[in-house]
Amino acid sequence: MGTQHTYRVIVRGTFDGLGDESRARLLAEVEEHGMSAMRFTDEGSLTYDRNLKHFSYRLIVLSDAADGDEMAGAIAEDRVEAALKELGHGFRDLRSTVTDMDTMKINYKR
Repeated sequence: MGTQHTYRVIVRGTFDGLGDESRARLLAEVEEHGMSAMRFTDEGSLTYDRNLKHFSYRLIVLSDAADGDEMAGAIAEDRVEAALKELGHGFRDLRSTVTDMDTMKINYKR
């Protein structure tokens, strides 16, 4: 096992084939999943709006640095798939944006 890096991953997707129960549950919780819910966590935070079209999930993933961004994205997408399936929400078109927090350059103002 190599050096572990911390990755922030945003997984975006589209809700698909939502049943009446799933749609009702999402709409009942929409206020809890708006802009103020956007935070990176180990378990992930789901954000969406009343249109119930697109969503994003923000996660923190620990992975071997040698495996790179692609592996962190794949791990995050697997977690999102599992979470949405467990909740009973249909989805499609998952795609990830990955940031390696251990190699990110910070430009400080002088």
